[in-house]
Amino acid sequence: MELNQAFEQAVADSKNLSERPSNETLLQLYSLYKQATEGDVNGEAPSMFDFVAKAKYEAWSSLQGKSKEAAQQEYISLVQKLKS
Repeated sequence: MELNQAFEQAVADSKNLSERPSNETLLQLYSLYKQATEGDVNGEAPSMFDFVAKAKYEAWSSLQGKSKEAAQQEYISLVQKLKS
């Protein structure tokens, strides 16, 4: 299966997991998804008082420089692990 197709399938699968992942895992999924679909983080960091947005921004920012393909592959692997 082509990487983009596998990624799209993993995105669909992530919405139907039997258990809700931990917040840390959800952040990891979010940041990998953003890196895979948009590339490096852009825009200004959210206010330090917006804890959720700040955590998401920092998680995505930590992947700076990772290729979209590598982010897709990591996302697919993480979803596969969560499904088992």
